[in-house]
Amino acid sequence: MAERENGTVINADASQVYRDLRILSARPSPEEEKRAPHLLFGYRDGARACSAAEWAEDAKAAIAATQAAGRLPILVGGTGLYIRTLLDGIAPVPEIDPEIRAAVRALPAAQAHAALAKEDAAAAARLHPNDTARLHRALEVIRSTGTPIAAWRESRVGGIADSAHIELETIVTSVPELYARCDARVDRMIEMGAAAEAAALRDRRLDPDLPVMRAIGVHQLIQYLDGEISLDMAVAAIKQATRNYAKRQRTWLRHQLRTRPAEVSIVNK
Repeated sequence: MAERENGTVINADASQVYRDLRILSARPSPEEEKRAPHLLFGYRDGARACSAAEWAEDAKAAIAATQAAGRLPILVGGTGLYIRTLLDGIAPVPEIDPEIRAAVRALPAAQAHAALAKEDAAAAARLHPNDTARLHRALEVIRSTGTPIAAWRESRVGGIADSAHIELETIVTSVPELYARCDARVDRMIEMGAAAEAAALRDRRLDPDLPVMRAIGVHQLIQYLDGEISLDMAVAAIKQATRNYAKRQRTWLRHQLRTRPAEVSIVNK
């Protein structure tokens, strides 16, 4: 598309922002990057988390630069939160009390979900009991501000949806074909040296809660490198996690197609 439409490819994938994850995030290859300009790929160090709000500001700048150059901005990637933050804006949640944040983020998912059910039942009902990151966020917001996270999100600011014409193109495949592609991708990653990439991250001794350390494949391969599981077990676990994530992405996309603004055009491929 970028070659056909004089486009610039802009990354909207939360793992592909990190230079540490070229293989494990399946970033475009150097050969692919030569075919069209690419922005926001591998531009962040994994030691510093990239929030959706930070990425959205970077994306706005990338979009503006692309348009100024007379090119079409083409956002690609699988992180729904990034896209929604760019389109809808940022909830103006005040800074979270550090003590509250530390206490909340020390809770296992089950305890966080149980606490959220008491303090913000609506948020608890929306979230999966194992979605640790979002459970922690909703719980720290209600405890620190006294206002449910949904109320903050109703007053989002800074989104571009009202000032841009957006076309959403999705690649539609059958579930068996999609899962086969997921498995094949993991096999290619292993062949390309994904274990060495995970080893380099392990040797940096980064905070295990950083997004770069929670990317699919990192934990499983570190377990293999540490002798906790076999390579076959690690590969099987990565394939399963990848298929699970692909399933969640399909669900998210279906939701977007049902609730899209009137000005957004949809093209399935």
